Amino acid sequence: MRIGVDAMGGDLAPAEQVAGALAARELLTEDDRIVLYGRQGEIVEHLKVAGDWSERIAVVDCPEMIGMSEPPVEALRAKQNSSLVRLAQAHRSGEVDAMISAGNTGACVAAAQMHLRRLAGVHRPGIAIIVPTFHGPVVLCDVGANVNCRPLHLLQYGVMAGIYLNRVAGVEAPRVGLMSIGEEDTKGNALVRRTHELFRRRPEIRFVGNVEGRDLFRNSCEVVVCEGFVGNVCLKLMEGLAEGLFKALARELAQQTEGAFAMKARLALGALAARYDYSEYGGAPLLGVNGICIICHGSSNARAIYNAIRVSREFATQGVNERITTELTQNAGMGE
Repeated sequence: MRIGVDAMGGDLAPAEQVAGALAARELLTEDDRIVLYGRQGEIVEHLKVAGDWSERIAVVDCPEMIGMSEPPVEALRAKQNSSLVRLAQAHRSGEVDAMISAGNTGACVAAAQMHLRRLAGVHRPGIAIIVPTFHGPVVLCDVGANVNCRPLHLLQYGVMAGIYLNRVAGVEAPRVGLMSIGEEDTKGNALVRRTHELFRRRPEIRFVGNVEGRDLFRNSCEVVVCEGFVGNVCLKLMEGLAEGLFKALARELAQQTEGAFAMKARLALGALAARYDYSEYGGAPLLGVNGICIICHGSSNARAIYNAIRVSREFATQGVNERITTELTQNAGMGE
């Protein structure tokens, strides 16, 4: 594979993007390459620490970059020489086989849809994030790509996220839940109620009905479907809660006197933090585009970029897109 990385996208770019790419060389086979898109001078300066890096890493000079707060579509049109636009164009033309960015999420989604288009049978792509829960991984889709959904979009999110979880994490026949304000079938707005009806018509999907936010961590299902506004709020709430809890626990433990218990507690907290660290999951795939687009957290460090490269290879080798196309085209008449 040739894996393209937006080296200028993200709060810590390009230092962490370059460091992650250098570390990810151990994941590559003999014919694999990582291609960094961005300001060549800055990228090469960070690559110098690795000595001879040119055998597995290439750099494409892109003088412009899209900021995190810029309007997505306008920025894409105005900055044709930005790292993100050039990367999306390279993926469309086959120069790279996957694109990874920790930059402006809206711009990344728009660039992928603009240049890669959709897979056959897909009506609207969605971002699928793996949530590390106490019972195993749960996929939440969508977390920000589409805030104006129709019932068919949510139905397809359930199908695509289930395929992704099965192929990448090995979860057989994942259970699918629909995010709502109550478990009863009649709860929720018109979108949720209509989507609920669509899921009930698809017996091949293990639909468990409506789920609430707390059910994400209760082993109620392995896939949770919602529109992008709700999903993004859920995602940011989980991030803030986890960060606050770990900081509070760390402060309490720091005040404890030294001893066997305090030492064991600190070790346990460190292991727990590592287990639920978002950087271990790399990034979130934009499911439904005709390519491989991995969207990373804006503050992604080198470890997150390393794992995003790993995820992109797994996505390709497990044939996720091929399975999505087969499933959605075969059942194209069972939507709205």
